[in-house]
Amino acid sequence: MVDLFRKSYHPPGTAPGTLGLRPAEGEALAPAARITALRYHDHQFTAIPEEDLPTWSDAATDEVIWVHVQGTPTHDQLHHLGQCFSLHPLALEDVANTGQRPKSDVYEDHVVVILSHARWVNDEIALDQVNLFVGENYVVSFHSGDEDPFDPVRRRMQVRNRNFIEMGAPYLAYTLMDLIVDQAFPLMEDLGALIEELEEIVLASADKETLSRIHHLRRELLLLRRQLWPTREALGRLMREGTTLFDAGTLPYLRDVYDHTVHIMDLLESYREMASSLVDVYISSVNNRLNEVMKVLTVIATIFIPLTFLVGVYGMNFEHPESPWAMPELYAYYGYPVVWLIMILVAGGMLYAFKRRGWF
Repeated sequence: MVDLFRKSYHPPGTAPGTLGLRPAEGEALAPAARITALRYHDHQFTAIPEEDLPTWSDAATDEVIWVHVQGTPTHDQLHHLGQCFSLHPLALEDVANTGQRPKSDVYEDHVVVILSHARWVNDEIALDQVNLFVGENYVVSFHSGDEDPFDPVRRRMQVRNRNFIEMGAPYLAYTLMDLIVDQAFPLMEDLGALIEELEEIVLASADKETLSRIHHLRRELLLLRRQLWPTREALGRLMREGTTLFDAGTLPYLRDVYDHTVHIMDLLESYREMASSLVDVYISSVNNRLNEVMKVLTVIATIFIPLTFLVGVYGMNFEHPESPWAMPELYAYYGYPVVWLIMILVAGGMLYAFKRRGWF
Protein backbone atom coordinates (compact mmCIF):
# COMPACT_ATOMS: atom_id res chain seq x y z
CA MET A 1 0.00 0.00 0.00
CA VAL A 2 2.96 2.37 0.26
CA ASP A 3 2.93 2.57 -3.54
CA LEU A 4 -0.36 4.46 -3.40
CA PHE A 5 1.45 7.49 -2.03
CA ARG A 6 3.81 7.46 -4.97
CA LYS A 7 3.00 9.31 -8.13
CA SER A 8 4.99 9.16 -11.33
CA TYR A 9 5.96 12.57 -12.63
CA HIS A 10 8.41 14.28 -14.91
CA PRO A 11 11.45 16.10 -13.53
CA PRO A 12 10.74 19.68 -12.41
CA GLY A 13 10.99 22.11 -15.29
CA THR A 14 9.66 19.68 -17.90
CA ALA A 15 7.41 21.32 -20.47
CA PRO A 16 3.66 20.80 -19.89
CA GLY A 17 2.17 18.03 -22.02
CA THR A 18 5.38 15.98 -22.12
CA LEU A 19 4.46 12.36 -22.73
CA GLY A 20 7.70 10.90 -21.44
CA LEU A 21 11.17 10.45 -22.78
CA ARG A 22 11.92 8.20 -25.70
CA PRO A 23 14.28 5.33 -24.92
CA ALA A 24 17.92 6.16 -25.60
CA GLU A 25 19.68 4.49 -28.46
CA GLY A 26 20.50 0.91 -27.50
CA GLU A 27 18.17 0.99 -24.48
CA ALA A 28 15.60 -1.79 -24.23
CA LEU A 29 12.10 -0.73 -25.17
CA ALA A 30 9.38 -0.96 -22.55
CA PRO A 31 6.64 -3.47 -23.38
CA ALA A 32 3.83 -1.83 -25.32
CA ALA A 33 0.31 -1.74 -23.96
CA ARG A 34 -2.43 -3.86 -25.54
CA ILE A 35 -4.72 -1.84 -27.78
CA THR A 36 -8.15 -3.05 -28.87
CA ALA A 37 -10.51 -1.01 -31.00
CA LEU A 38 -14.01 -1.50 -32.36
CA ARG A 39 -16.62 0.56 -34.12
CA TYR A 40 -20.36 0.14 -34.00
CA HIS A 41 -23.26 1.50 -35.99
CA ASP A 42 -26.78 0.21 -36.57
CA HIS A 43 -26.18 -2.90 -34.41
CA GLN A 44 -23.01 -3.73 -36.31
CA PHE A 45 -19.89 -4.16 -34.16
CA THR A 46 -16.60 -4.47 -36.01
CA ALA A 47 -13.04 -4.78 -34.69
CA ILE A 48 -10.55 -2.22 -36.01
CA PRO A 49 -6.87 -3.09 -36.50
CA GLU A 50 -4.57 -0.67 -34.70
CA GLU A 51 -2.89 0.42 -37.91
CA ASP A 52 -6.29 1.50 -39.35
CA LEU A 53 -7.12 3.87 -36.47
CA PRO A 54 -6.06 7.04 -38.33
CA THR A 55 -8.62 6.22 -41.02
CA TRP A 56 -11.50 5.38 -38.69
CA SER A 57 -10.88 8.26 -36.28
CA ASP A 58 -12.43 10.53 -38.94
CA ALA A 59 -15.54 8.37 -39.17
CA ALA A 60 -18.97 9.83 -39.74
CA THR A 61 -20.90 11.09 -36.74
CA ASP A 62 -23.19 8.07 -36.74
CA GLU A 63 -20.19 5.76 -36.27
CA VAL A 64 -18.89 5.29 -32.72
CA ILE A 65 -15.34 4.12 -32.10
CA TRP A 66 -14.09 2.66 -28.84
CA VAL A 67 -10.34 2.30 -28.38
CA HIS A 68 -9.11 0.65 -25.20
CA VAL A 69 -5.49 0.63 -24.04
CA GLN A 70 -4.61 -1.96 -21.41
CA GLY A 71 -1.39 -1.48 -19.48
CA THR A 72 1.17 1.30 -19.56
CA PRO A 73 1.26 2.91 -23.01
CA THR A 74 4.57 3.87 -24.57
CA HIS A 75 5.46 7.36 -25.73
CA ASP A 76 4.77 6.38 -29.35
CA GLN A 77 1.38 4.89 -28.51
CA LEU A 78 0.26 7.99 -26.65
CA HIS A 79 1.52 10.25 -29.41
CA HIS A 80 -0.23 8.14 -32.06
CA LEU A 81 -3.58 8.12 -30.26
CA GLY A 82 -3.29 11.82 -29.49
CA GLN A 83 -2.87 12.59 -33.19
CA CYS A 84 -5.66 10.25 -34.27
CA PHE A 85 -8.30 11.79 -31.98
CA SER A 86 -6.80 15.27 -31.33
CA LEU A 87 -6.50 14.57 -27.61
CA HIS A 88 -5.23 17.36 -25.41
CA PRO A 89 -1.54 16.88 -24.49
CA LEU A 90 -2.09 17.80 -20.83
CA ALA A 91 -4.66 15.03 -20.52
CA LEU A 92 -2.31 12.58 -22.24
CA GLU A 93 0.40 13.59 -19.77
CA ASP A 94 -1.93 12.46 -16.96
CA VAL A 95 -2.11 9.05 -18.64
CA ALA A 96 1.67 8.77 -18.64
CA ASN A 97 1.95 9.93 -15.02
CA THR A 98 -0.12 7.43 -13.04
CA GLY A 99 -1.32 8.03 -9.49
CA GLN A 100 -3.50 10.97 -10.49
CA ARG A 101 -6.31 12.25 -8.31
CA PRO A 102 -9.74 11.40 -9.81
CA LYS A 103 -11.02 14.38 -11.73
CA SER A 104 -12.83 15.49 -14.88
CA ASP A 105 -11.75 18.11 -17.39
CA VAL A 106 -13.87 19.59 -20.15
CA TYR A 107 -12.03 20.63 -23.32
CA GLU A 108 -13.34 22.19 -26.50
CA ASP A 109 -14.23 18.99 -28.34
CA HIS A 110 -13.85 16.22 -25.74
CA VAL A 111 -14.15 15.42 -22.05
CA VAL A 112 -11.52 13.68 -19.92
CA VAL A 113 -12.37 11.66 -16.82
CA ILE A 114 -9.82 10.07 -14.47
CA LEU A 115 -11.03 7.41 -12.04
CA SER A 116 -9.44 4.92 -9.65
CA HIS A 117 -10.27 1.25 -10.06
CA ALA A 118 -10.26 -0.27 -6.57
CA ARG A 119 -10.13 -4.03 -6.10
CA TRP A 120 -9.16 -6.62 -3.50
CA VAL A 121 -6.06 -8.66 -4.35
CA ASN A 122 -4.43 -11.11 -1.92
CA ASP A 123 -5.88 -9.36 1.16
CA GLU A 124 -4.59 -6.03 -0.13
CA ILE A 125 -6.30 -3.10 -1.81
CA ALA A 126 -5.01 -2.54 -5.33
CA LEU A 127 -5.74 0.66 -7.24
CA ASP A 128 -5.38 1.14 -10.99
CA GLN A 129 -5.81 4.38 -12.88
CA VAL A 130 -8.51 4.71 -15.54
CA ASN A 131 -8.48 7.55 -18.06
CA LEU A 132 -11.46 8.15 -20.34
CA PHE A 133 -11.45 10.49 -23.34
CA VAL A 134 -14.97 11.07 -24.59
CA GLY A 135 -15.71 12.80 -27.86
CA GLU A 136 -18.82 13.16 -29.98
CA ASN A 137 -18.32 9.82 -31.70
CA TYR A 138 -15.44 8.13 -29.88
CA VAL A 139 -14.26 6.90 -26.50
CA VAL A 140 -10.59 6.23 -25.77
CA SER A 141 -10.03 4.40 -22.49
CA PHE A 142 -6.80 3.65 -20.64
CA HIS A 143 -6.42 1.17 -17.79
CA SER A 144 -3.05 0.92 -16.04
CA GLY A 145 -3.54 -2.60 -14.66
CA ASP A 146 -2.67 -5.96 -16.14
CA GLU A 147 -6.23 -7.29 -16.44
CA ASP A 148 -8.91 -5.76 -18.62
CA PRO A 149 -12.01 -4.96 -16.49
CA PHE A 150 -14.24 -4.01 -19.44
CA ASP A 151 -15.12 -7.49 -20.76
CA PRO A 152 -18.65 -7.24 -19.22
CA VAL A 153 -19.23 -4.09 -21.30
CA ARG A 154 -18.20 -5.89 -24.46
CA ARG A 155 -20.60 -8.72 -23.68
CA ARG A 156 -23.42 -6.22 -23.18
CA MET A 157 -22.62 -4.66 -26.54
CA GLN A 158 -22.76 -8.04 -28.25
CA VAL A 159 -26.37 -8.57 -27.18
CA ARG A 160 -27.21 -5.43 -29.16
CA ASN A 161 -28.25 -3.12 -26.37
CA ARG A 162 -30.05 -0.32 -28.20
CA ASN A 163 -28.78 2.37 -25.78
CA PHE A 164 -25.27 1.99 -27.19
CA ILE A 165 -26.65 2.74 -30.64
CA GLU A 166 -29.13 5.48 -29.77
CA MET A 167 -27.03 7.42 -27.23
CA GLY A 168 -23.62 6.83 -28.82
CA ALA A 169 -20.28 7.58 -27.20
CA PRO A 170 -21.64 9.34 -24.03
CA TYR A 171 -23.60 6.22 -23.08
CA LEU A 172 -20.54 4.04 -23.65
CA ALA A 173 -18.53 6.39 -21.41
CA TYR A 174 -21.24 6.19 -18.75
CA THR A 175 -21.14 2.38 -18.93
CA LEU A 176 -17.38 2.32 -18.40
CA MET A 177 -17.59 4.78 -15.49
CA ASP A 178 -20.43 2.84 -13.92
CA LEU A 179 -18.47 -0.41 -14.08
CA ILE A 180 -15.37 1.15 -12.50
CA VAL A 181 -17.34 2.83 -9.71
CA ASP A 182 -19.38 -0.31 -8.97
CA GLN A 183 -16.19 -2.34 -8.62
CA ALA A 184 -15.87 -0.73 -5.18
CA PHE A 185 -19.01 -2.44 -3.83
CA PRO A 186 -17.49 -5.96 -3.62
CA LEU A 187 -14.45 -4.35 -2.02
CA MET A 188 -16.69 -2.68 0.58
CA GLU A 189 -18.29 -6.06 1.35
CA ASP A 190 -14.90 -7.65 1.91
CA LEU A 191 -13.83 -4.76 4.15
CA GLY A 192 -17.06 -5.04 6.14
CA ALA A 193 -16.48 -8.78 6.67
CA LEU A 194 -12.89 -8.07 7.76
CA ILE A 195 -14.05 -5.47 10.30
CA GLU A 196 -16.61 -7.91 11.75
CA GLU A 197 -13.91 -10.57 12.02
CA LEU A 198 -11.58 -8.18 13.82
CA GLU A 199 -14.36 -7.14 16.20
CA GLU A 200 -14.90 -10.76 17.24
CA ILE A 201 -11.17 -11.33 17.69
CA VAL A 202 -10.73 -8.16 19.75
CA LEU A 203 -13.59 -9.07 22.08
CA ALA A 204 -12.41 -12.69 22.44
CA SER A 205 -8.62 -12.51 22.71
CA ALA A 206 -6.82 -9.41 21.50
CA ASP A 207 -3.06 -9.60 20.94
CA LYS A 208 -0.35 -7.59 19.22
CA GLU A 209 -1.03 -9.24 15.88
CA THR A 210 -4.65 -8.11 16.08
CA LEU A 211 -3.53 -4.53 16.78
CA SER A 212 -1.22 -4.69 13.78
CA ARG A 213 -4.10 -5.85 11.57
CA ILE A 214 -6.28 -3.02 12.84
CA HIS A 215 -3.64 -0.40 12.04
CA HIS A 216 -3.16 -1.95 8.61
CA LEU A 217 -6.91 -1.79 7.99
CA ARG A 218 -7.09 1.87 9.06
CA ARG A 219 -4.25 2.69 6.70
CA GLU A 220 -5.93 0.87 3.85
CA LEU A 221 -9.16 2.77 4.44
CA LEU A 222 -7.32 6.09 4.61
CA LEU A 223 -5.57 5.51 1.30
CA LEU A 224 -8.77 4.21 -0.27
CA ARG A 225 -10.59 7.36 0.81
CA ARG A 226 -7.79 9.47 -0.67
CA GLN A 227 -8.34 7.87 -4.08
CA LEU A 228 -12.12 7.44 -4.13
CA TRP A 229 -13.39 10.57 -2.41
CA PRO A 230 -12.60 12.92 -5.35
CA THR A 231 -14.67 10.69 -7.66
CA ARG A 232 -17.86 12.35 -6.46
CA GLU A 233 -16.47 15.78 -7.23
CA ALA A 234 -15.32 14.64 -10.68
CA LEU A 235 -18.75 13.29 -11.60
CA GLY A 236 -20.49 16.36 -10.20
CA ARG A 237 -18.35 18.63 -12.37
CA LEU A 238 -19.01 16.41 -15.37
CA MET A 239 -22.77 16.80 -14.90
CA ARG A 240 -22.43 20.56 -14.56
CA GLU A 241 -19.93 21.34 -17.32
CA GLY A 242 -20.06 18.41 -19.71
CA THR A 243 -23.58 19.02 -20.96
CA THR A 244 -22.44 19.58 -24.56
CA LEU A 245 -21.76 15.84 -24.76
CA PHE A 246 -23.93 14.49 -21.96
CA ASP A 247 -27.38 15.68 -22.92
CA ALA A 248 -30.73 15.24 -21.21
CA GLY A 249 -30.81 11.60 -22.30
CA THR A 250 -27.56 10.58 -20.62
CA LEU A 251 -27.57 12.90 -17.59
CA PRO A 252 -29.91 10.58 -15.60
CA TYR A 253 -27.36 7.80 -16.06
CA LEU A 254 -24.58 10.06 -14.80
CA ARG A 255 -26.69 10.92 -11.76
CA ASP A 256 -27.06 7.20 -11.10
CA VAL A 257 -23.26 6.77 -11.08
CA TYR A 258 -23.04 9.82 -8.81
CA ASP A 259 -25.48 8.19 -6.39
CA HIS A 260 -23.32 5.08 -6.36
CA THR A 261 -20.28 7.15 -5.41
CA VAL A 262 -22.23 8.76 -2.56
CA HIS A 263 -23.25 5.31 -1.31
CA ILE A 264 -19.66 4.09 -1.48
CA MET A 265 -18.38 7.15 0.37
CA ASP A 266 -20.98 6.63 3.11
CA LEU A 267 -19.86 3.03 3.52
CA LEU A 268 -16.23 4.06 3.52
CA GLU A 269 -16.74 6.71 6.20
CA SER A 270 -18.70 4.24 8.34
CA TYR A 271 -15.93 1.66 8.03
CA ARG A 272 -13.31 4.25 8.94
CA GLU A 273 -15.22 5.11 12.12
CA MET A 274 -15.64 1.43 12.96
CA ALA A 275 -11.94 0.78 12.37
CA SER A 276 -11.04 3.72 14.64
CA SER A 277 -13.36 2.42 17.35
CA LEU A 278 -11.67 -0.99 17.08
CA VAL A 279 -8.52 0.56 18.53
CA ASP A 280 -10.52 1.82 21.52
CA VAL A 281 -12.14 -1.59 21.91
CA TYR A 282 -8.71 -3.22 21.73
CA ILE A 283 -7.31 -0.93 24.45
CA SER A 284 -10.37 -1.54 26.63
CA SER A 285 -10.08 -5.28 26.11
CA VAL A 286 -6.40 -5.29 27.03
CA ASN A 287 -7.11 -3.16 30.13
CA ASN A 288 -9.93 -5.47 31.18
CA ARG A 289 -7.69 -8.51 30.82
CA LEU A 290 -5.00 -6.74 32.84
CA ASN A 291 -7.55 -5.84 35.51
CA GLU A 292 -8.68 -9.46 35.72
CA VAL A 293 -5.10 -10.62 36.17
CA MET A 294 -4.45 -7.93 38.77
CA LYS A 295 -7.63 -8.89 40.62
CA VAL A 296 -6.58 -12.53 40.87
CA LEU A 297 -3.09 -11.57 42.01
CA THR A 298 -4.54 -9.15 44.57
CA VAL A 299 -6.85 -11.84 46.00
CA ILE A 300 -3.93 -14.25 46.31
CA ALA A 301 -1.75 -11.61 47.96
CA THR A 302 -4.54 -10.61 50.35
CA ILE A 303 -5.07 -14.22 51.42
CA PHE A 304 -1.40 -14.65 52.20
CA ILE A 305 -1.16 -11.49 54.32
CA PRO A 306 -2.66 -13.09 57.51
CA LEU A 307 -0.93 -16.38 56.76
CA THR A 308 2.39 -14.60 56.51
CA PHE A 309 1.65 -12.85 59.81
CA LEU A 310 0.98 -16.16 61.57
CA VAL A 311 4.07 -17.94 60.33
CA GLY A 312 6.10 -14.79 61.01
CA VAL A 313 4.99 -14.69 64.63
CA TYR A 314 5.62 -18.33 65.31
CA GLY A 315 8.83 -18.23 63.35
CA MET A 316 10.42 -15.95 65.95
CA ASN A 317 10.92 -18.94 68.38
CA PHE A 318 11.29 -16.87 71.57
CA GLU A 319 12.05 -19.52 74.25
CA HIS A 320 13.03 -18.95 77.91
CA PRO A 321 12.14 -21.37 80.69
CA GLU A 322 11.72 -18.65 83.34
CA SER A 323 10.23 -15.74 81.32
CA PRO A 324 6.45 -15.25 81.44
CA TRP A 325 6.72 -13.57 78.02
CA ALA A 326 8.07 -16.61 76.22
CA MET A 327 6.00 -18.60 73.69
CA PRO A 328 4.33 -21.49 75.50
CA GLU A 329 2.85 -22.68 72.15
CA LEU A 330 6.30 -23.89 71.17
CA TYR A 331 5.85 -26.84 73.54
CA ALA A 332 2.22 -27.61 72.60
CA TYR A 333 1.79 -31.26 71.62
CA TYR A 334 -0.55 -30.42 68.68
CA GLY A 335 0.81 -26.95 68.01
CA TYR A 336 1.99 -27.56 64.45
CA PRO A 337 -1.28 -29.08 63.10
CA VAL A 338 -3.32 -26.49 65.02
CA VAL A 339 -1.46 -23.67 63.29
CA TRP A 340 -2.06 -25.34 59.92
CA LEU A 341 -5.74 -25.69 60.72
CA ILE A 342 -5.99 -22.03 61.69
CA MET A 343 -4.27 -20.94 58.44
CA ILE A 344 -6.55 -23.12 56.33
CA LEU A 345 -9.63 -21.75 58.08
CA VAL A 346 -8.45 -18.18 57.62
CA ALA A 347 -7.71 -18.70 53.89
CA GLY A 348 -10.99 -20.51 53.34
CA GLY A 349 -12.96 -17.86 55.20
CA MET A 350 -11.39 -15.10 53.13
CA LEU A 351 -12.08 -16.95 49.86
CA TYR A 352 -15.71 -17.41 50.90
CA ALA A 353 -16.04 -13.72 51.78
CA PHE A 354 -14.49 -12.63 48.47
CA LYS A 355 -16.80 -14.96 46.55
CA ARG A 356 -19.86 -13.63 48.35
CA ARG A 357 -18.89 -10.10 47.36
CA GLY A 358 -18.35 -11.12 43.73
CA TRP A 359 -14.73 -10.10 43.67
CA PHE A 360 -13.78 -13.08 41.53
